[in-house]
Amino acid sequence: MRAVWLKEFGGPEVLVAGEAPDPVPGPGQVLVEVAFANITFVETQFRAGGGGPFRAEPPLIPGNGVGGVISAVGEGTDLGLVGKRVVTSTGGSGAYAERVAVAAEAVFEVPDGLALDAAVAILADGRTATALVTAAGIRPGERVLVEAAAGGVGGLIVQLAKAAGAEVVGAAGGPAKVEHVRERGADLAVDYREPDWAAKAGEVDVVFDGVGGEIGTTSFGLLRLGGRMLIYGLSSGSWTEVSEEDAAARGVTVIRDLGGPAEMRAFTESALAEAAAGRLEPVIGQRFPLARAADAHAVMQSRGAIGKTVLEI
Repeated sequence: MRAVWLKEFGGPEVLVAGEAPDPVPGPGQVLVEVAFANITFVETQFRAGGGGPFRAEPPLIPGNGVGGVISAVGEGTDLGLVGKRVVTSTGGSGAYAERVAVAAEAVFEVPDGLALDAAVAILADGRTATALVTAAGIRPGERVLVEAAAGGVGGLIVQLAKAAGAEVVGAAGGPAKVEHVRERGADLAVDYREPDWAAKAGEVDVVFDGVGGEIGTTSFGLLRLGGRMLIYGLSSGSWTEVSEEDAAARGVTVIRDLGGPAEMRAFTESALAEAAAGRLEPVIGQRFPLARAADAHAVMQSRGAIGKTVLEI
C-alpha cells in the first residue's frame, strides 16, 4: 500500500511517500480502507523532534486519526461491520496510509448525513472541544476567551460556547484568521500578535488555553475572580505556567483533566451526533493528497492553516 514514512526527526521534508506492507486485521480488529487522515499540530511537533504525548522512534508511519470504510475483519469480529463508514484513532501512528488495522472497539460509525471528511475533522477536535466546554460548565451570559480560535479545536469551542449562551472572545494570529473567527460567530475577535490584544479582549470568566507560553500567561491575567482556565495545548511550544498560589488567591480553578477513556468516547459520539444534526460544523481549510503530507505539515508549522488540515488518500 501507499504510505508516508517518518524515517528521522526533522523538518517537514523528512516525511517521504513510499510503500508499506498491507496490514492484516488480527483477532478483534478491523481493516479500514482510508479515505481521509487528519493532521494535528501535535503531529508536527512529534515529527520535529519526538515531542508530545506520543512516544516512539523512527522509522514509522505517522498519524493518529482516519476515516474510511471497513473492508475486512479479524477472527472473532462481527462480520456485520464490513462496509461501515467509520472514523478511528490508530494509537499514535499508522494513519498516513491507504489502510489501517485497528481494534473493532476503537471505531466510531459515522452517522447518516455526515460526510466522511467532516467526521474525520470532528474525530479528535470535536472530542476535545466537547470535553473542554463540558468541563468549563459555562453559564449563560459569561464571557469566555478562546485562544487559537481559527484552529480546528478553537473553532469548535467557539460554536459550543455560543450554544451554551456565552459571549465569546476569539483570539487568533493575523488579520485573515481574525476575520475568519469573526465570520464563524465570535462576538469579538482579537489579534494576539498585536501588543494591545489583551486590553481589547477585556476581562473574562473562562479561558480555553490551547496556545500556552506568553499568550496563555496573559490570558490567565484576564480572568475575573472565580474564573476557570482550561489548559489543553501548547502550540507556542510550552505550557502555560500558572502558580497554584496565584490561582488560589484569585479563586481561579485550573482544569487540565478532561476524563478517562469512557468519557472521551462519549464526547466523541456526542460531537459526531451534533455534527450530523448540523449544530457543530468543522472547517476544513486545507486539503492535501497523501504524497504531499510534507506540504501539509509545512503549512501548519508556518501558522498559516485555518481550521482543519486533512490528507485525502
